[in-house]
Amino acid sequence: MDGTPEGPAPVPNLRLDELLAELQARLDAARGTRDRVHSLLEAVLAVGRDLELTQALQHIVEAAVTLVDAEYGALGVIGEDQRLSQFIPVGVTDEQVKLIGDLPSGHGILGELIRRPEPLRLSRISEHPASYGFPANHPPMRSFLGVPIRIRDRVFGNLYLAEKRGGGAFDAEDESVLATLAVAAGVAIDNARLYDRARRRQRWLEASAEVTSSLLSGSAEQEVLDLLLARATAIAGADLAVVAVPLPEADELEVRIAVGLGAQQHRGLVLPVEGSLMGAAFRTGGLVVSPDVQQDPRITAGPPRWQGLGPAVTVPVGTAERGIRGVLLLARAAGAPVFEEGESGPLLGFAGQAAVAMELAERRRDSEQVALLRERDRIARDLHDLAIQRLFATGMTLQGATRFIDHPEATDRVLRAIDDLDETARTIRATIFGLRLRERGPAAAGLRARVVEVVDRATRSLGFAPALRMSGLLDVTVPPEVADAAVAVLEEALANAARHAGADAVTVNVNAGVDLALTVTDDGVGLPEGGRRSGLANLADRAAAQGGTFTSRPRPGGGTELVWQVPLR
Repeated sequence: MDGTPEGPAPVPNLRLDELLAELQARLDAARGTRDRVHSLLEAVLAVGRDLELTQALQHIVEAAVTLVDAEYGALGVIGEDQRLSQFIPVGVTDEQVKLIGDLPSGHGILGELIRRPEPLRLSRISEHPASYGFPANHPPMRSFLGVPIRIRDRVFGNLYLAEKRGGGAFDAEDESVLATLAVAAGVAIDNARLYDRARRRQRWLEASAEVTSSLLSGSAEQEVLDLLLARATAIAGADLAVVAVPLPEADELEVRIAVGLGAQQHRGLVLPVEGSLMGAAFRTGGLVVSPDVQQDPRITAGPPRWQGLGPAVTVPVGTAERGIRGVLLLARAAGAPVFEEGESGPLLGFAGQAAVAMELAERRRDSEQVALLRERDRIARDLHDLAIQRLFATGMTLQGATRFIDHPEATDRVLRAIDDLDETARTIRATIFGLRLRERGPAAAGLRARVVEVVDRATRSLGFAPALRMSGLLDVTVPPEVADAAVAVLEEALANAARHAGADAVTVNVNAGVDLALTVTDDGVGLPEGGRRSGLANLADRAAAQGGTFTSRPRPGGGTELVWQVPLR
């Protein structure tokens, strides 16, 4: 050794190039990780800014596809029945969606994530035991990555990604990035749902105020029901809305209004309280939700009428304590989201407030009716104390003057005038009797008022007001048993017109002379050949029981004419 210090061993140039290349690769990886973290943060911020739930879901899928470099992505929302109630795809065109057909409901690999809500990463979808292929026209997919989206302790849905760009498989880093995005997505979805719930509650409150204002301002009950239906349909996003009211002294509901998909099949239906979805809400006095109304076992009555519909909710209008005035049903098209608790709760409050408003309006009408009856009493007193007394005085004056008339023809004319005055006095007495009529029970009003009430009720089921003409002393000359039969006949005739005639106009004529004649005509489809006539047989039986007749015949211009005639003894 000569004492000269030894320097570092020389590094071959080839080894140095390798180290520099490795360093460059690590720098590129660090930059890629940095860029991916920045992209993830940007995606989280972008998703968190969405308050509209639909937009938030769409942005979540788009961000996921970009972050893990996937060809296809989707977000599936899990419904109450543990199947996919919504499916939002990305990377598939509208034309491809139409060719594929129905969107997934939660079978195969997608169902695996629902059954086991844990991250799932596959290099080949076809190799998993739960996979059973794709439908026709579905794009080919090999690699797969799915993670659940949780909101607190509940799984809201799943993020699905397929077909890693470049033909490779998703790796652990992709899974970690997607899991992080899923956590942020859960927070964003929760915020969007809370915002949507608050906004929807505000709309329900505004609708309640509008219905209450309309009722208390004197609007007809039919107009208010139409308004209630329109607002509930718009706020709940329903495709069918139905209102049914209880029939008196019967465990049945009659559908008064139906609008939307398949509404014609519901109008005029009479449903039992037992064996119908609306009857379940009426019977329990609470909200009843159905995830699929076509398959609901509670629907056992009535003709098939739910084609094309899926989720439904029924809510009573009123309470068991104050009385249920009707039932509101809302249904969405098949495949639409089910009615969630956040939507259904405000609907129950809305229907309850509408019932209170209807009760207040009814009390106001009762008060107006009392005022009307008092006015009728005053008119009756004035007629009795003033008009009749003056007629009697005039008749006695003319009768006393006849002895001073020498011409026979003049005497006859004066005597006829006296007879006319007597007849006029009798007519006024009959009118006074009708004004003061105070019966109890079913005939609490005279026949004239009862006919008006029946025709007014029929307006709701017909959709228009029938024309009504009445003549003669209906409240005086018609015996109670004949009046009761006539009212029942009129109700049956108008109900038949609403259910079967499909008419645009109905006319009712009631005349009391020697006979009581009740005529109902419509411009509908007429009487079917060989059709079921049990309702008409009932009308004929009622006429025969009173010694009268009943005829039904087609009108020359189309429609039907019913004539019910009973002698007044």
